[in-house]
Amino acid sequence: MLQPLAAGATAPIPKRALGKTGEHLSIIALGGIVVTDTEQSFANNIVAEAFDRGINYFDVAPTYGNAQERLGPALEPYRKKSFLACKTTKRDKAGAKAELEESLRLLRTDHLDLYQLHALTKMDDLETALGPNGAMETYVQARKEGKVRFIGFSAHSVETALEAIKRFDFDTILFPLNFVLFSQANFGPQVLEAARQKGMGILALKSMAKGAWPEAQKKNHPFSKCWYEPAALPEQASMGLRWTLSHPITAAVPPGEEKYFRLAMDVAQKFEPISTEEEKTLMASAAGVEPLFRLGNA
Repeated sequence: MLQPLAAGATAPIPKRALGKTGEHLSIIALGGIVVTDTEQSFANNIVAEAFDRGINYFDVAPTYGNAQERLGPALEPYRKKSFLACKTTKRDKAGAKAELEESLRLLRTDHLDLYQLHALTKMDDLETALGPNGAMETYVQARKEGKVRFIGFSAHSVETALEAIKRFDFDTILFPLNFVLFSQANFGPQVLEAARQKGMGILALKSMAKGAWPEAQKKNHPFSKCWYEPAALPEQASMGLRWTLSHPITAAVPPGEEKYFRLAMDVAQKFEPISTEEEKTLMASAAGVEPLFRLGNA
């Protein structure tokens, strides 16, 4: 029988099923950019805090600066109880193999729970990765060897994502799922539906994003770890994350800025689906915003 929470206690961040994998992930991840260019002590402390609050999903990539070097030692005490996802932008077999081995070394683990083709944007990327001597040959072999448990991809193109879903039986997709993109560019609903129909684990990017930085702010803004303009703190960002999590997905990866990650933990810990009135308010704030991506960029 469930024990009641002590007075003042907060329930841990809830978990959801990851497609057909049998795994259950916390509804938000700790994205590796949170620990990029930080002291190891900071990385150790924030990973410990995240784990204590219920996060078991950690996502990183070699392109995130020194994030792997920081996350490996920080996650080591919790590795057996965590779900570690990594990625590679290498599209060839040899390059992907070399990067996989380096990620395993830096992350201090003998396997990755999820390995993803990172940032599939152009159709040529997909053709190369799935073709002869492509990265997918490394992925499949690594899965046979126990170095990788599940195979997924991330993308920033609707067209490329839809084709990837058709071409290979991926376990997961990591894709932008954002209120501005949906309402201002019709970017995402088609991918969400295609992935849902195949029973894939759906992981969301850009849930707390707003749009492209105005030209005058591109080099002069307070969020060094956001290449896009994030939603305003705290109300718009909170509603943006809740809007994303109100869809049939497993989890969202918040921005790498510490303020946004901490807000995401708070929102996730007391998550409630967005109401109709809140959604109207959120969508009104998206009107006229230039979206980060548009259809037809494959």
